[in-house]
Amino acid sequence: MSYIKPAIEIGILFFMFYMVLLSMRGTRGAGMLKGLFFIFMITFLVAVTVSKIFELEVVLYILQNWLPTIAIFTLIVIFHPELRNALLKLGQTKLFYSFFKHKSMVLEEVIDAAIKLSRSKTGMLVAIERDIGLKNYIEGGVKIDSEVTSELLQTIFFPKTALHDGAVIIKEERIAAAGCLFPLTDNMELSKTVGTRHRAGIGITEESDAIVVIVSEETGTISVALNGKLTSDLDKDSLRKLLESLYLKPAQAQIQAKPTEIKEATKTEGTK
Repeated sequence: MSYIKPAIEIGILFFMFYMVLLSMRGTRGAGMLKGLFFIFMITFLVAVTVSKIFELEVVLYILQNWLPTIAIFTLIVIFHPELRNALLKLGQTKLFYSFFKHKSMVLEEVIDAAIKLSRSKTGMLVAIERDIGLKNYIEGGVKIDSEVTSELLQTIFFPKTALHDGAVIIKEERIAAAGCLFPLTDNMELSKTVGTRHRAGIGITEESDAIVVIVSEETGTISVALNGKLTSDLDKDSLRKLLESLYLKPAQAQIQAKPTEIKEATKTEGTK
């Protein structure tokens, strides 16, 4: 029984040190931390042993009470950039993401891209995955696995790029793939003037609970599709309000406004 407590303590310390090294893997601080830890442990053990042999009580007191605290603050100062990145990664994990989901920079990046592409009348089709996975459509596109930024979205949908005709899928706060093809809706109630991009956006929401942001290439109109319905003519504020209510508060995930058909100008949109 006397060995259980030391074993638990060693296990906890090992796990903590392992997690620190894992979070710093690939950074310049990883090798430095290993070296400093080795040197510190050897020096500390030697100093404590010598102090006990020669009964250096003052030195022993300092080593046992002050040195650990000084070492911790020193490591914080030295590894400040690495610790910051480690905490950032920790906050992006699924465990903590569910608690802090009320703040999503992804939505801001999508909104910024939609507004800028709307001004230049550049088409956009972005699907944000929620509970129902879009794995089949991701595998059918070009896998990217990149951070979501407005600049990257604008580049993908630039008319001269190879991926601009397809859709972008955002999965777990990252761009999973681009150039994805969605099924077109068979809704006969839609006006014939609704273009292919919007029909694809509506179509994918009939098969999943994804939120789809669409920008018309012909008119620059911003729309959001959900559950087979379309809400159009959104400006920056209304787009943000709608996306936040749908994505950040799943329980309220239903479009309150009546779905509106896209204007006549979209009839020439075709595959755009």
